[in-house]
Amino acid sequence: MEQTQKTKTPWVAIVTMFFMFAMISFVTNMAAPFGNIWKNQYSWGGMLGNMMNFLAYLIMGIPAGKIMSRIGYKKTALWALGVGFAGMVVQYLTSLVGAGTAVFSVGQDTVMLNFVVYLLGAFICGFCVCMLNTVVNPMLNTLGGGGNRGNQLIQTGGTLNSLTGTLTPLLVGALIGTVTDRTAMSDVAPLLFIAMGVFALAFIILLFVSIPEPSLQKEKSTVKDTHSAWSFRHLVLGVVAIFFYVGTEVGIPAELNFYLTDDPLCGAAIGGAVAAVYWLLMMVGRAVSATISGKVSTRTQLSTVSLVAIVLIVVAIVMPATVRISMPGYSVADGFGMFQVPLSALFLVLCGLCTSLMWGAIFNLAVEGLGKYTPQASGIFMMMVVGGGVMPLLQNWLAGSVGYMGSYWLVVAMLAYILFYALAGSKNVNKDIPVE
Repeated sequence: MEQTQKTKTPWVAIVTMFFMFAMISFVTNMAAPFGNIWKNQYSWGGMLGNMMNFLAYLIMGIPAGKIMSRIGYKKTALWALGVGFAGMVVQYLTSLVGAGTAVFSVGQDTVMLNFVVYLLGAFICGFCVCMLNTVVNPMLNTLGGGGNRGNQLIQTGGTLNSLTGTLTPLLVGALIGTVTDRTAMSDVAPLLFIAMGVFALAFIILLFVSIPEPSLQKEKSTVKDTHSAWSFRHLVLGVVAIFFYVGTEVGIPAELNFYLTDDPLCGAAIGGAVAAVYWLLMMVGRAVSATISGKVSTRTQLSTVSLVAIVLIVVAIVMPATVRISMPGYSVADGFGMFQVPLSALFLVLCGLCTSLMWGAIFNLAVEGLGKYTPQASGIFMMMVVGGGVMPLLQNWLAGSVGYMGSYWLVVAMLAYILFYALAGSKNVNKDIPVE
């Protein structure tokens, strides 16, 4: 019986979901480093592309959950890949204006129009990653049977997610080099071409892969349900936690990138490379979590890393900017090497080890025991990923008032809520609600 169960493990579906998970980070992590191009022209424009990317979640989150319930995981993912390809094409159009010359020399009206087109492209890509997230997370949780095993699969997929998240800021920083008046979207056009190719390839692969469709296999009841995913307290509190988490995950490296870019001894390339270390450590953290999740509870993992992250960020805030340390980076003149950066940068990138497992842990805890309400809950979760646009934008605004390091007190507050959720808010107190 045990052998029969093993042979039925849907490894092809699991690997496909892992690949989708990797694509999500590859696309999402373009927006923040691309901001170095635009904030050079508009001081307020650095995080707007990131904001537009995540704003799409607010609009598409719940509809994505409904679409998945109606047409299934596979068709939803295929639509998402098509939308993502279109979003990359729109962003590529902005690289054609002034290509070969300084894009900022073609007139301010043209620059603003180009910026608006870029924001549109980022917004469209946001629809894509929202739909992919809506599919990938519940699918992996389902394939793992929920519980610690479901969290283990999500963390394994998250490891690949972090790998591509590491590559994106590193590649953008290397392509941009030093930010000057001539820096333009045409500098990062090769990365946009790569993204288009990945979307096209993924679409073709997914066409020939069989994906389990549990939501389509069940007959819809004609009886009106008196409950919904919103009826579960631990889901509602988890929605707030995921809003703050994505704001934390994106805000830590994004603001660090801006901080180092403005540092006279660093620049965009070094800033991008150091920020990439954060995503690299997220990959390490998720790999460790995937290894131990079968034995260590999700709640214990989340509460531990939340507390450690708070300590790391507080130390980074109070650390004098004059204290510096050597960290790996990239310079146009010297290539890859070790460069002097503020010591606070080290404590911030170490947070990647902590934030690495928060997404999977919060999602796993929030949907535990929801049964038939899981697709709706997944859509709600995707809607609140908009926190990755709202909170970093707020943090960037705070940075203009209290400085880069002072803005991280906002991150400390968000992490404090996540700690509360891990310790108390994640407990299911609505077990009396029927979920079959």
